[in-house]
Amino acid sequence: MQKPLFSLQNISKIFPSAGGGEDFCALKNISFDIEEGRCLMLAGSNGSGKTLLMRIIAALLQPSGGELLFRGSPLFAVPAARRRETERQLRRELGLVFQDADVQIVGETVGEDIAFGPENLGFPPDEIQMRLDSTLTALGLAAKRDNSPRRLSGGEKRRLAIAGVLAMGCNTVIMDEPFANLDWPGVVQTLSIIRELKDSGKTLIILTHELEKALALADRLIILHRGKLCSDGPPAEVLDRLDPAWGVRDPRRNYAAVEDCSWLEN
Repeated sequence: MQKPLFSLQNISKIFPSAGGGEDFCALKNISFDIEEGRCLMLAGSNGSGKTLLMRIIAALLQPSGGELLFRGSPLFAVPAARRRETERQLRRELGLVFQDADVQIVGETVGEDIAFGPENLGFPPDEIQMRLDSTLTALGLAAKRDNSPRRLSGGEKRRLAIAGVLAMGCNTVIMDEPFANLDWPGVVQTLSIIRELKDSGKTLIILTHELEKALALADRLIILHRGKLCSDGPPAEVLDRLDPAWGVRDPRRNYAAVEDCSWLEN
């Protein structure tokens, strides 16, 4: 039986009180597996713990308790040398697209920005050029190759961030609020890319509270509330169990079914 891509086992995150008061428990015993090639949507209101959990899955932050397994290998409760090796494997597998696309811009041109990741991973120059050319074409950015990334539209910046991830060869993509601050065309552009990534077999983890825009693309829905996992399963079943206290709206009140919850035209 194939091991899960990720396995979260009783993940907790506690922040000590600065003034000697009660510590703040931001994540509480989160456990679930992430299967390869699936589209998982993590929903929850602001402060639910979505972004914090993303940072732990990406090994950018160590949990206070519990363990994260990547392809069956533990990431935290292991000797430093073994952890570094697993993290290296994870870096080649996993790419992050942050809510604010501007924080991921590092190049003076679109081409330089996309090439940064492969260069940092030590790919040879000819392979970097091949990855750059193919990614520019795939993401519709070839005409912007020599443009400044800062002059791109919001939707184009999101595409640029995704292009940088794909150029590194990442087969798993985490997107944190990918529709934030985008107009209608930007949302549609981003959704089109998400659908293409899903159809190509990529593993997708999408953190969002805007279920009406993309839920039709999800294979699975998890709802977090105040650091706790409240519900997990097929989207329609999770929505049937919604508690208003979780701060997540059922998008089906504006659509006939989960399969219609998308801003993409069929």
